[in-house]
Order: sequence, then structure tokens, then C-alpha cells
Amino acid sequence: MGAFLETPKTDKYNEHGEGNRLKYGVASMQGWRPEMEDAHQAVTGLEGGLSDWSYFAVFDGHAGALVSAHSSEHLLECILQTEEFKAEDVIKGIHSGFLSLDDKMRGLPQMSDGTDKSGSTAVCAFISPKNIYIANCGDSRAVLCRSGNPVFSTRDHKPVLPAEKDRIKKAGGNVMIQRVNGLLAVSRALGDYEYKNVEGRGPCEQLVSPEPEIFVRDRDDDHDEFLVLACDGIWDVMSNEDLCDFIHSRLLLTDDLEAVTNQVIDTCLYKGSRDNMSIVLITFPGAPKPNPEAKKKEAELDMLIERTIKDIVSEEEEKKDFEFMTLIQRLVEQGIPNLPPGGGFPAKQKLIESVFRKVCPSRADSISLTYDFLQYN
Repeated sequence: MGAFLETPKTDKYNEHGEGNRLKYGVASMQGWRPEMEDAHQAVTGLEGGLSDWSYFAVFDGHAGALVSAHSSEHLLECILQTEEFKAEDVIKGIHSGFLSLDDKMRGLPQMSDGTDKSGSTAVCAFISPKNIYIANCGDSRAVLCRSGNPVFSTRDHKPVLPAEKDRIKKAGGNVMIQRVNGLLAVSRALGDYEYKNVEGRGPCEQLVSPEPEIFVRDRDDDHDEFLVLACDGIWDVMSNEDLCDFIHSRLLLTDDLEAVTNQVIDTCLYKGSRDNMSIVLITFPGAPKPNPEAKKKEAELDMLIERTIKDIVSEEEEKKDFEFMTLIQRLVEQGIPNLPPGGGFPAKQKLIESVFRKVCPSRADSISLTYDFLQYN
């Protein structure tokens, strides 16, 4: 699980849609990992008399992609088919649906014969006309932005959390280097059946639990802006506040949600994320709208960055050791104002590279994704 490619795969998968007064955009990228193990689902208008309900989910697989792929295809169905959900007990229905899916997947041939040992985190949201139901199992995360601020976030299920650690120990395991038995970095997940074989204990009492933590928020159409579901490849390098600030600022420039989610993934890659990355962005009627003044400021920022790069290159180009990282360091020293909130210089990396290639083509081969963008700080 710790292997990396020599260069990241930066091709993106995109998707978008709208319905029930919601809009959504999806972006995913394999990045530095040798395999793409993420999956997602987005549905506006559910069956069974729930046409005004919508469902969104992100699944972050590990040790293979089978569980994440199967979960993306079947979790919604498992939840909707529960007696509890049919009886309009949404919370119990979601809970039962997670456990049902996990139990059914155990019988897949690759699982029962032990040839596949994969698992997956899961974070999903049901959005009804009045409520937002969010369920989380693992360390993918959902964040709700209201009036420009992150007002709700799910909790990452890590083995070091006291309640998680207590369950693991009671099941005969231990937590070493912040991992279950020193191996698995999450304490709740779908699949991972080699951690779910302790006799005499129920499914939610195992070393790794498939139990979701479920939250309900009332909708506020006047102030709700957007909901983000994303895997830890995003959250590893962006805080809740950073991501909300960045998305808010991008929505003032464009209503193309695919473009916004692509910018998030690119920025996270340049911030140093080494994992698969997937994000589902759902906007509500109260989301920011493109603003001429914001567009003007962004254009002025781009012109300032380009002008500054040209000035630096004219001063430094004759030096033998001048390369792209020298430019980055000089840009930081310049203290460029009004960089994208939450994104900073990494959000402008593509522009910086483009200008550098244009004005300093002989040094273009010094551009590399392998450095750590903490050098910007």
C-alpha cells in the first residue's frame, strides 16, 4: 500500500449533473499510487417514491479496488432495501444497509477464498428537501460549508481514537504506529475481512468495524453553500477550512463544478498529496455565484504573477544554477498578495509552470512534481 509511481498519473475522471435544485461535480485522479482504488456514486432523484431525494458517496479502497467498486455499485441499493428505510427510519436504514452490504460482500468468491483482501472507507450523503443525512465509515470525510464556513464535519475513524482503540483491544488486537495491529491505518471500513474473524463478537465489535457514524443536519436554503465528500488524499494536505475557503473562492469565478473539483485535485497534488484523490462537490441554491469583481481580481493576480516571473527570470537566467525551484523560492520572497485562499501558490502552479516554460524554455526540464510544496510556506 505504500508503493508509489516514479511520476504521477494526472489524467482525471470527471462527471457532473443536477437535479432537485442541486448541482454536483466529480473529479478523481490516480496520482502517485500504482493503482486507482477510489470509487464514487452520484444520483439525483431516487427510486421508490424518493424522486426529490439525492445520494452521493465516495469510497477509498486499500489493498485493491474490489470492495470500493462493489460498494459504489451496491451500497445505495442495500440501504434502500432495508425495512427500516422503507419505514422512513432513515438513520437505522443507513446503519443496517452498511452492515448488510458488508455481510453480503463477504460471500463474494474472491473474498470467501481469500484471494482478495481489499477494504474501503465510505462516506455518503442523502439529501432530502429538508435534511442532509451523512454517514461515514473510515477516514474519508464530509464537510458542509454554510455562509462561507465549515459548520459540520464527519470524524475520521483512526485506530488511536480512544473508543476505536478500546474496541480493537477488546477484540484481541493492538494499535501500533497508529495502525490496527501495526498494519491498517483505519479502524472502520467495509471489507478487510481478515480483521473481522473474532469469534463471539458481533460485526461492530471486530478489530475493524463496518459500522457507520451517522449525522443529520437540517437544511438552510438561505445559507447552505456546498457539501464536499472526499477521500483522505484530499484531507491529507488541506484542512476543512482551507478547502471550504478555496472552493468558495473558485465558485466566485465559475459555475463549472468539474473545473472547480479539478482545481482542488491539482492543488492537492502540488501541495504534496501522494494518494489517489476523489472529490464530489454538491452545491445548494445558496452557493456563491460567479462575480465580475472576483474575476477581475483573479485576472490581476495572474498578470502580477506573470510579470513577477518575467522579472525574476531576467535577473536570474544567466546564473548556471537557476532552475524552477529557484523561481519558486524567489516568488515566495516576493510575497505575492491575494493568492487563492486555502490554495496559495500551489493553486497557481499550472500558471507558474506555463509562464516559466514560455520565458525560460532552456530550463523547462527543471520543472518537477517531486518536491515538497512545504517550501512555499
